[in-house]
Amino acid sequence: MNLNRIDFERAGTGRKAGYKFTIDFMDARVSNVISNSPLASNLAAVMLENEPTKEILRNNHYTISLNTKFQLITTNCNAKDNAEGDSPQQEESKGELTSSKKVG
Repeated sequence: MNLNRIDFERAGTGRKAGYKFTIDFMDARVSNVISNSPLASNLAAVMLENEPTKEILRNNHYTISLNTKFQLITTNCNAKDNAEGDSPQQEESKGELTSSKKVG
């Protein structure tokens, strides 16, 4: 999913802020250190507060990554566990996210 770069700049965080992170979810818990990224911490908290999302994350392994091009990528790591030798399945939706709610 392509995020709107302008929203980040309006929030006072331009490209130089270097927003780039990976959240590793295993069994509906964050399994890596994300405390150095307030954006990643907030996103993980919101995702885990939502029961339908938490149910999807329960008993599964996903990574959520944001790259320097403001692309949010969801990877189903269970696909790797289920198919020998295959790479993890990436679930990526195209489009822009626009929101009046500010994060951070």
